[in-house]
Amino acid sequence: MFGIPVRGMVVVGVLAAAGLMYVANDGKKLGVEETAGAECRVTVIADILNVRSGPADTQPIVATMPRDAVVRAEPRIENGFRLLSDGRWVKAEFVTPTSDSGCA
Repeated sequence: MFGIPVRGMVVVGVLAAAGLMYVANDGKKLGVEETAGAECRVTVIADILNVRSGPADTQPIVATMPRDAVVRAEPRIENGFRLLSDGRWVKAEFVTPTSDSGCA
């Protein structure tokens, strides 16, 4: 058709479609939410939460946090415990990610 190989037309069509999607999405990558770059933050939902030195009930308690405390954390959960950004651990069932958090 018009002397252009079909393979070339397919490549041009795919590139044109990708360019239109890029422009339509205001130059942002498709499928990437803004929370991907947001830091992980959690809110304490227990009355008093024990903070431990490791991810187990047998690890020593190094601090406590009151209900509604908000703290930076990591997306990592091990053995039912969430890693906080300072290297300490809390029981994951007693914290919940904040609404603007980047936690997984």
